[in-house]
Amino acid sequence: MKRENVKRFSVSVPPKLLRDFDEFVKSMGYKRSRAIQLAMQNFLSEYAVKRGKEVVAGAILMLYDHKRVKDTLTDIQHEYTNVIKSTIHIHIDERNCFEVVAVIGEAEVIQNLARKLMKEKGVKQLKLTVFPLP
Repeated sequence: MKRENVKRFSVSVPPKLLRDFDEFVKSMGYKRSRAIQLAMQNFLSEYAVKRGKEVVAGAILMLYDHKRVKDTLTDIQHEYTNVIKSTIHIHIDERNCFEVVAVIGEAEVIQNLARKLMKEKGVKQLKLTVFPLP
């Protein structure tokens, strides 16, 4: 980041939070300012989905019992080919699969896709992670 493009500000935090943060930052090899920038970006990314029409890129991570939902999940994904760009399917064991669904599109549409997938009974865990696009 260019020096003239940054703004200095002050933040009040409990001492223990600052100590823990500084220890973590040091272990990662970051400067405190860079770590705060990354934390702010991650915080905003977490809530990008709630902004609806914003275009985002991200991934839906699913762990599921393929004997109960494989065809249903595929059918749901076919309804969202406008936002699904790629999928990776990994066999965990005889019953369980892990799938990564790469998505780009309106946050609201992607959130609807994630909700629909999560409602399926064989889906054990689902996580949606997105980043706002410039």
